[in-house]
Amino acid sequence: MNDFDYLGEADVYLDAACQSLRPRPVIDAIEGYYTRHNSCGERVKYEWGKITDGLVEETREKVLKFLKLSGRKYTTSFTLNTTYGINLILSQIDETKFKKIMTSEIEHNSPFLASLAFSKRTGLPREVMKRNEDGSIELSDYDFEKAIVVVNSASNFDGRKLLNINELSKAVHKAGGILIIDAAQAMAHSADILKGVDVDAICFSAHKMYAPSLGVIVWKDELGNYLKPFWLGGGMVDDVNESSYQLSAENKEHRYTRFESGLQAWGEIVGLGAAIDWINGLSKKDWKNLEDNSRELFEFLNGSNKVHLINSESNPTMSFYVDGIDSHLLGEALSRENIMARTGYFCVHYYLSHVNDYPPLVRFSLGLHNKPEDIEKVKKVMVKIV
Repeated sequence: MNDFDYLGEADVYLDAACQSLRPRPVIDAIEGYYTRHNSCGERVKYEWGKITDGLVEETREKVLKFLKLSGRKYTTSFTLNTTYGINLILSQIDETKFKKIMTSEIEHNSPFLASLAFSKRTGLPREVMKRNEDGSIELSDYDFEKAIVVVNSASNFDGRKLLNINELSKAVHKAGGILIIDAAQAMAHSADILKGVDVDAICFSAHKMYAPSLGVIVWKDELGNYLKPFWLGGGMVDDVNESSYQLSAENKEHRYTRFESGLQAWGEIVGLGAAIDWINGLSKKDWKNLEDNSRELFEFLNGSNKVHLINSESNPTMSFYVDGIDSHLLGEALSRENIMARTGYFCVHYYLSHVNDYPPLVRFSLGLHNKPEDIEKVKKVMVKIV
């Protein structure tokens, strides 16, 4: 794929789950903002600002269209990252409207710690749900009455998906609760699981879906009924008096400002719009290449007696450890061969370290930039090391 022509011939990047590489069209879009219309969005009347405003508004709409969600019910707001978005929502929720907060055992620290902090701050009980090997939740095992449920739609260590997300949404809403989804790992390669699903908020990081470093909250307008806004600043108000203010979010056309204080990362937002266009323009061959590469590497690792895969099936994200070899040292050895992979617990300390007592792991997370030659190189190097 020529869109990653800046990669060195010997470079094998296998850390897309942390941060995906950016294709040329995204880089060009960001450069275009900084060199052709660098301006403050939503504040100025000169031509550069109008260009920026138009592209930012297009990106808001592209996000909703990508997720197949109606602009009449949902709003796109921009933040820093997934962690920031989840915390921003939970910090403003009126806890008197709920009975408890729930998360799951396989969560990244983003929702896991945020839900823990929420429980400690509000005094509401917190429940950690089990997840099946396929990522689903046994709904009959839990009571969702007036619960705040914060879970991922795809795991960041083995890619398992929340396969019964629709059923979970119905169960939570029927019981008077709300559902917040950490979609950081799903947006790039598993977005179909999210499309059209009736959730209250979806938080994701653009830098995991071939876009610049940026956070996004897609939220149902009804979520505003449960919030007590306190994080306020420039860009969020239409008027301010000595001891009062009028929120811009009260105007339906500007409801996105509820989560957007101060100047936004306009160039990065423009880049996200370009990334969505790029993903939408990919061919079946591009997706099959990712699927084939993932399966080839999965089967290779799964075929070794010394390698212990966490995955139960092929996925672009796979984690493992090797008998007799420290994972961090293995990561360094791979690095000396220009193979870039993550080692450790990937911010899933509770489940990986304490529930399963795994040693530190190695994670290979593939992207659309990877070539079959990358996989052959990894196999060759792993055979030599292991």
